[in-house]
Amino acid sequence: MLSFAPLRGLTTLQAALPRGRKAIVVTFGGGARDEETFMPEGQENIPHLLTELIPRATFFTQVINRGILGHYVATASLPTGVYEKFNNFAAVPPDNPTVFEYFRRDLNRPAYDAWVVAPSNGFNRIGESGDRAYGPGLGAGVILPKRLLTAALASGEGVQYEHLLRDNYESPFFTPDLSGNEIELKQLSEILKLSVADFAAHARSLASPDELSVYIARQLMRQLAPSLLWITLHDMDIAHSGTYSLYLDGIQRSDRLCGEIWKMIQSEPEYSGKTTLFILPDFGRDSDTDAGGNGFQHHRTGDPISRTTWMMVLGPGIRENVVVDRPVESTDLVPTLGSIFGFSARRAQGKPLTEVL
Repeated sequence: MLSFAPLRGLTTLQAALPRGRKAIVVTFGGGARDEETFMPEGQENIPHLLTELIPRATFFTQVINRGILGHYVATASLPTGVYEKFNNFAAVPPDNPTVFEYFRRDLNRPAYDAWVVAPSNGFNRIGESGDRAYGPGLGAGVILPKRLLTAALASGEGVQYEHLLRDNYESPFFTPDLSGNEIELKQLSEILKLSVADFAAHARSLASPDELSVYIARQLMRQLAPSLLWITLHDMDIAHSGTYSLYLDGIQRSDRLCGEIWKMIQSEPEYSGKTTLFILPDFGRDSDTDAGGNGFQHHRTGDPISRTTWMMVLGPGIRENVVVDRPVESTDLVPTLGSIFGFSARRAQGKPLTEVL
């Protein structure tokens, strides 16, 4: 959830913020299969990843997720570097320290230097673990754009924004409370220099929740320039509805938004030339031929297709147009970030990826 107490006096503190190395992590909640992306028949869905980003990236073709294939628990495992085991539909924090806590504690970074922009499905707890030695007060600020939008709307306006407020595709029986907090909204508008009316008006022009998330991320980059920014995209998880065309729309939109994020990095003086960008799905989806699954619609079998995905890394010092075919694990992300920033991910299970260090 958002905590603004550490952000008082922000203007003075922001001016003193060292302009050093930065990292942005983009994850896809609701992973995509190779059939709809990197296989020849799927490449038309990812023109930005293929033609703009991969030629500038080190590309890992086999990123294995050995944990629970539920979106919140799997996404929470990415910033901890540990395969978390809590109930995917429980509003609980990760059990293990997050990358944000390692980053802030080891490097003595302030609260406004690490942020998460995430969907509302329980993700308000993702920025700070339940570990007593790390969690309290050392996590990232978490912004849930859908909750903020709900708070910004007057009674009866929600029908105009219904396409932006759908919160969960994974289970029809799980509907988390989307009620917003007016104090949080007002404080966020002050931090981002964005009026509530302007926020709601701009949201009306957007096609999806992920576009709203990237809009908020852009405001964060311009106003606070956090050194560690984590963005979770979630549109492609509409695959759970069983509509293949909407699933493809989600992939295509995620592809476009990744291209926009890379352009944002290059255009913002605080990020250009000093930012490493990581892009990866949380996991894949089931095979069409597995009798225990539902193909693109779900990720329940734990087969290699649902567990194996990819990651690309771009930025200064990263080798361009390099393909790494060896198997790595999704838990390797946090130790790699630790090596880049200079903190110890001492509780993470993975290992630093030497190809990008």
